[in-house]
Amino acid sequence: MLIMKTKIAGLFTIISCLCAGSANANWQYPGNYVGDGWYQDDGSRFVLSFRGGASIMNGSISNDVNSLTSNYYISTVDGVVVSDGYYNSLTSTMQDDYTHAGFGDIAKLPAAKKLSNFSFAAGASVGWTVQNAPQWRIELGWDHISETEYNAAPLFSGDLTLEGGSTPVNVKVTSGGVNSTVNTDIISAMAFYDFFDGLQKPLHQAIPYIGFGMGYADIKTVTNLSDLYGDLSLSVDLQQYGTMDSNNVLQFYKSEKNTSNVAGVIAAGFSYGLADNMFLDLGARVMYVPKIKWALSNSDGTKTRDWFSAKNVLYTNIMVGIRFEF
Repeated sequence: MLIMKTKIAGLFTIISCLCAGSANANWQYPGNYVGDGWYQDDGSRFVLSFRGGASIMNGSISNDVNSLTSNYYISTVDGVVVSDGYYNSLTSTMQDDYTHAGFGDIAKLPAAKKLSNFSFAAGASVGWTVQNAPQWRIELGWDHISETEYNAAPLFSGDLTLEGGSTPVNVKVTSGGVNSTVNTDIISAMAFYDFFDGLQKPLHQAIPYIGFGMGYADIKTVTNLSDLYGDLSLSVDLQQYGTMDSNNVLQFYKSEKNTSNVAGVIAAGFSYGLADNMFLDLGARVMYVPKIKWALSNSDGTKTRDWFSAKNVLYTNIMVGIRFEF
């Protein structure tokens, strides 16, 4: 009997230790254990969010050809200026209606069209609310902007001074056409401020917020360049970036370019508490990328030549999401 009582007493001792250990482990709730089964909530939470919506991309296009000379002819009948590629395709009789106007550098032409298009966006973030200051959230996020098109025909267009003819002449010329796409991924570190009082966000109320941060942008462009105006096909410098068809027109290879750059991000919106740890989130994120490049490449991609770029690019993402705070 004494042995049995000793075993029972030992078992109760072990169980008591386990219970005490669990209580002091403090894993059930965020905060500090203060005794008598109470916990002091310091407002810190683990944050997990998912979002999706629309993205509007805007930027200015810059000519990055560097230097490329083309030959031009001017009509004695109506003053129309054509490139040497177009001139060479004419019959000898029709060529008699043109006179040599001179040479011009395509690199001096401005872009004919700005970058502006619509696509879709999605993202996710992980982070935490700051201890004893839960109005602040720190998050590491990923945003993907789906394929955005940039198509222009002509690609470059403007006034160009031609030299090498009888006299220098200023004429309007056009060059090339492009079908291209952009895919963008941005990894960012963000700080958000939620406008509410206390340690716990209120339920069933709109809680405004603002945010700011920096990130890393990984951008892939795909370029399909066409010689629509005959000023590119006869350039020796460009022969390695395509093949000649039966009409002696250079068919450029489909080219890809990866651009890595810094990104600045600002955000604003509001959340709505659905439950203690679940919030509906509606907001806008504006992401700034300094430069995106498009380039020509040879058949195996071992050599590239920059052709044009987008500068001061803004992605404006309007997204709805769900955020969990545990």
